[in-house]
Amino acid sequence: MLNEIRLGRPRIEALDDMARRNKVDELNGFIQAIIQSEQLGVGIANVLRIQSEEIRRRRRQRAEETGQKAPLKMLFPMACCIFPTLFVVLLGPAALQVLQEFGVK
Repeated sequence: MLNEIRLGRPRIEALDDMARRNKVDELNGFIQAIIQSEQLGVGIANVLRIQSEEIRRRRRQRAEETGQKAPLKMLFPMACCIFPTLFVVLLGPAALQVLQEFGVK
């Protein structure tokens, strides 16, 4: 992008081409906001502040979504590995006593 600007291409076109080349949603949204602010004459500081808040919000939402999926992902290992061991430890002595009682009579 910087090389294109140095060669004389308008900054808006260079930014737009960079967004198309990278195909990253966050970068595309950021560049579109910068292009809009430049066209409307809005200060870049406000745009950067708003964009940073938006990116933080998206990151927080992704973290919450991942956190909500964690219990479902832990269910299968717990059911297959931890619960059988727990049953053997807790119910094993009781089962041995029941077998001894019925075996003697």
